[in-house]
Amino acid sequence: MDMFNDVLSWILLTLGGLAVLIGGIGALRMPDLYTRMHAASVTDSLGAILVIFGIMLQAGLSLATIKLAAILLFLLLTSPTSSNALASAALLAGTRPLDDADPDEREDAS
Repeated sequence: MDMFNDVLSWILLTLGGLAVLIGGIGALRMPDLYTRMHAASVTDSLGAILVIFGIMLQAGLSLATIKLAAILLFLLLTSPTSSNALASAALLAGTRPLDDADPDEREDAS
């Protein structure tokens, strides 16, 4: 059973690390603030869930597991809230999302 927990925890840790890496690459590659923030916030939440569950499996049933569960709950409450607050502040400051349509295509559609 210890081998199963080790393998499962390392799979979760690896997947969490990959999710955070993909989110970081997405944040670099996206064209504007809103798409960058979306890429970072979604993968931040997923990466945190996977990594913390992997660490919880490594810790076993202990006080550390309870603390990790509290940290996970805190992250799941604050990460989406802070992303929403950042998007609202950017919108109020006048930062507009990029328009998908090409200007030449918009003139043809009119």
